[in-house]
Amino acid sequence: MKTVLLVEEDALGVRVFSKILTKRGRLNVKRTENVEEVMEIAQAGEADLILINILGNCSYQGKAVGVITITQMLKANPKTAHLPVIIVTAAAINRESFLQETGADDCIFKPVIDHQECINQIKALLPSD
Repeated sequence: MKTVLLVEEDALGVRVFSKILTKRGRLNVKRTENVEEVMEIAQAGEADLILINILGNCSYQGKAVGVITITQMLKANPKTAHLPVIIVTAAAINRESFLQETGADDCIFKPVIDHQECINQIKALLPSD
């Protein structure tokens, strides 16, 4: 069974995405909002995909970081560059330029209305067995 690392700080977001991923997607879910843990889990190969919400005030090694920096760090590291990263956002953004800027593989817009479409988007990026 594939594992999704859910990087989310909002309790409601955690419940919604965890339920969608486990019930509808039949995926394992690991969850954290700690950037150090994100990097450790990713480098240890304990996740097949990272689903990351745009976080507020995060820090990594004493420096403030946001979703763009976190995604770029993951994509720049040879141990984690292969991991698909999907950013979850409620922001009104241009999808293509946002993906180009962040280096993410895809983005999901909130609120998620079509749960099956969300799962399809995630599963399309999961590595095959």
